[in-house]
Amino acid sequence: MVERFRNGDASNDPRPEDMEWAYPGFVPEGWAITPWSHDWYAPDPYFAALDTALDSQGYPLERFEQKAQLRRYGGDLQGVIDQLDYLDSLGVTAVYFNPLNDAPSLHKYDPRYWHHIDRNFGPDPAGDRIKMQQEQSADPASWVTTTADSLFIQLIDLMHQRGMRLIMDYSWNHTGAGFWALDDLRAKQNLSPYVDWYWLSSFDNPATPENEFAWKGWMGVPSLPEIRETVTPEEHHLVKAYEGDLYSESVKQHIFAVTRRWMDPNGDGDPSDGVDGFRLDVAGELPLGFWREYRQVVRNLNPDAYLIGEIWWEEWPDKLLDPAPFLQGDVFDAVMNYRWYRAARHYFNQSPDELSTPSFIDSLQRYAEGMRPISHYSMMNVAASHDAPRLATSLFNKNKYKFQTNPSDNAAYLIHKPDTTTWQTQQMLLIHQFTYIGAPHIWAGDEMGMWGSDDPSTRKPLIWPDITFDPEKAHPLGLQRPVDTVAFDAAKFRFYQQLVRLRKAHPVLSHGGIEFIEMPEAHNLLVYRRYDGKDEVFVLFNTGELPRTVTLKSIWANPFREVVQSIPVVQTDKNIQIELPPRTGAILVTDKK
Repeated sequence: MVERFRNGDASNDPRPEDMEWAYPGFVPEGWAITPWSHDWYAPDPYFAALDTALDSQGYPLERFEQKAQLRRYGGDLQGVIDQLDYLDSLGVTAVYFNPLNDAPSLHKYDPRYWHHIDRNFGPDPAGDRIKMQQEQSADPASWVTTTADSLFIQLIDLMHQRGMRLIMDYSWNHTGAGFWALDDLRAKQNLSPYVDWYWLSSFDNPATPENEFAWKGWMGVPSLPEIRETVTPEEHHLVKAYEGDLYSESVKQHIFAVTRRWMDPNGDGDPSDGVDGFRLDVAGELPLGFWREYRQVVRNLNPDAYLIGEIWWEEWPDKLLDPAPFLQGDVFDAVMNYRWYRAARHYFNQSPDELSTPSFIDSLQRYAEGMRPISHYSMMNVAASHDAPRLATSLFNKNKYKFQTNPSDNAAYLIHKPDTTTWQTQQMLLIHQFTYIGAPHIWAGDEMGMWGSDDPSTRKPLIWPDITFDPEKAHPLGLQRPVDTVAFDAAKFRFYQQLVRLRKAHPVLSHGGIEFIEMPEAHNLLVYRRYDGKDEVFVLFNTGELPRTVTLKSIWANPFREVVQSIPVVQTDKNIQIELPPRTGAILVTDKK
């Protein structure tokens, strides 16, 4: 999330005029950029002006989660460019950016323009705003290149030079209330050429003093006007894969033009200067017919482009959507693998209740059914994101996954720095994530040792080592809490770095098969091997409170060594024995190639 990654250029920081149409619908007097090092839950000075105010829907601004939507920290693309060495040192090979499109919010899922990079991410916000307003947004031939657009194209090149791929995030499901086409609708009402783009519920009656112009907002949120489909919302009130298309051909062609813009910025037919794929927001709420056509557009531009769907809830908070209909080869290459994380958290954290090893293995094997093997290996294995608590905080709390994960919803939810027991659990889960099938995903900042509850607190500004942070001591409900020092955790960073290097050193972890090895009295033991005929890696976990001795048989006689904690290995020919300490994960590798 660029807004919270790094402020590399203070001259382009957001101003109140850049925030028009963002929640809560106004900018209070005294508003200012929040210092990067600010105690997260401590109120900004202007918060006091919100205590008697109402948001755009008429609700009082009582909760911290509401007020924090007004915060801006000034993160920008220059901040990303300045930290490419850091990303290189961590070892990442791809970066998924939350939306970069021009938008008034901190999260950018409410665009004013899909086809421009956010004005405050580039060096000249005021000049870019004028350029965007002067073009004909409906006509791709008239599109200008703003300074933010140019800096983004430069970033693509710099990342490609380092062997990194760049994935953009788009929500074709909705726009912002300040989107250029909706502005035209406000002015022209039913005479606008974009009258079929949205689910409109009423036009303005010029005979009345009120403005009755209204639309359907995604999840009932009016600041996120929803794009109209050929199937009415009442026909798919639960999130399920469904056939259909976008209602308007012109909005569809606009989406395709935006996609081409970033996949081949200079339009020469060579996609090497463009982005490498897209993560598609709330993808389960758009029809399969649209997605099939979208895939063809993308693959015709770049056959290697990576398409990831956000396929999450069928019915919150208990039923996750089966992604199989989206993974048959005609829609997405992969989805965000929330099902994997919920099962892994359940097992390694024993929350919300106990889960046995056989039950965990059964869950993993069932999740692999119904999809092509290539999709299974391409899954985006997310342990945290901008939409869920940070990994450490998720494990620190023993509640149900993604349920009552903010102090406003659950006063007992732990928001302070997680303890050493949690770090032990986190290490086990990370070892599993980096040795299991699929692409390990790090939510930026987890590797720094950050913690945070659900949105907005999973979106704290990153804790760079050259910045001195205020201690965290405030509680949003005024409750007592420990005072925590906020600082970059070099030891946690080295652990992530170690796992990345290990995965790169052993391609079998990316491409090899998997075999779960049955263990006697297996309740607290999980053992599997990754293999490909050339290499073999054993992965072992003792989730219990007592040491456990494990005996394995390898296909190689070469000596194995444990590479996470240097646990001694006793080996006789192809027989391997290791004693696992309590609550420990281990990885055994051999030099056999």
